[in-house]
Amino acid sequence: MPLHHPLHPLHPRRRFFTAPVIACLFFIAAMVWMGNSVAEGPLGMATERLHIRTVQGVLPGMRRSVEVRATMESAPKVDIPDISKAFKGTFEKEPAEYPRFRSLIGETPIIDLTMMANPKVEGVRVLAKCEFMNPGYSIKDRIAEHIIDEAEREGLLKPGMTIVAASSGNTGAATAMVAAMKGYKAIIITSPKCSREKMDAIRAYGAKLIVTAGGLKPCDPEHYMNMEKTLCDGNPDYFGVNQYDNILNPLAHYETLGPEIWSQTQGRVTHFVAAGSTGGTLSGTARYLKERSGGKVKVVMADPIGSIFYEYFKNGQLCDPEPFEVEGVGKDDIPGAMDFNLIDDAVRVSDAEAFKMCHDMARQEGVLAGGSGGLNVYAATQLANKATKPCTIVTVLPDSGIKYMSKIYNGDWLQKCVGMELPGDDSE
Repeated sequence: MPLHHPLHPLHPRRRFFTAPVIACLFFIAAMVWMGNSVAEGPLGMATERLHIRTVQGVLPGMRRSVEVRATMESAPKVDIPDISKAFKGTFEKEPAEYPRFRSLIGETPIIDLTMMANPKVEGVRVLAKCEFMNPGYSIKDRIAEHIIDEAEREGLLKPGMTIVAASSGNTGAATAMVAAMKGYKAIIITSPKCSREKMDAIRAYGAKLIVTAGGLKPCDPEHYMNMEKTLCDGNPDYFGVNQYDNILNPLAHYETLGPEIWSQTQGRVTHFVAAGSTGGTLSGTARYLKERSGGKVKVVMADPIGSIFYEYFKNGQLCDPEPFEVEGVGKDDIPGAMDFNLIDDAVRVSDAEAFKMCHDMARQEGVLAGGSGGLNVYAATQLANKATKPCTIVTVLPDSGIKYMSKIYNGDWLQKCVGMELPGDDSE
């Protein structure tokens, strides 16, 4: 057919119509070629790449060079895993072993409180064990668990029996807590000096609380420390914790608190500072640290003014006790669990000094500690300030300030009972 024939595909009147058709045919052919060239893309998707190279001068009137590139996302060439199948069995496995609350007793952190002191030489550190981070918010969780566990092993405490404990507060709360965990009834005996918060905690654990009269002499049968024995002697189904004379009290600290301090300081501890009450914390921890260090660790007892311990240690004499407000430390009698032979020195601390340190720690370090913690840290900082060479002084924060919001951290109580003002609000 001649080129000038009207029906010829390249006739001038038809070529503008025919060119797009031919281009489409090229495109379709390229698509077929592309189908055999599949590459794996992100997330496992198949990415098809189409390259139509330069088409130039194929037909009259196509004077331009054209390059077309197309990238197309298509469906994956492999099946997407069924989510239900992918997770099948995950929730059918046995759950991980989660701890019971009582298993959290011990292994408390140790913190740096050197900034509370003003040492004259470099290399002096003051560290404190945060015993308020035990489940019952006090160091006494250690002895309550140890004594009760051992009584069960020896057959002295059996199901259905009642646990009885005389306490200035924390051992009572710890005993009530452990008794609740193990399914025992508990009777706790304390004095009016015990804070309202600790009394409420004892009741919250389900224990019966007996509050004796205040100001009784240690020999009085109604003194809270004597009532435990009286109750247990009269009832064979009662088990007495006997924290003041029980050798398991210092043994609990010998086996736990002492090793923890040694490990956490990597054996660098040079001094251990703590107040005495039952003598368990001081004696048990001191014995371990002295044995472990070959006698190098020095032990300093902090004692509230009014307690008899300081005078007994210094002069071997029993003096008349005087009232003091710090709870859980000091005593008006010598308990059997206290071993003065392990003590190298003793310092006296007033209520005001102890409580001021409590407020200083709260406002400077955010540490809300009980009065015994303030007393211990004050004594530790005094030792640090007098140090003439590098040393690592470790003390304990026996309980939380939450237990004393109605007392130490209450302005009216501070003014009335200690004669000191609540530190002013410097937040504005």
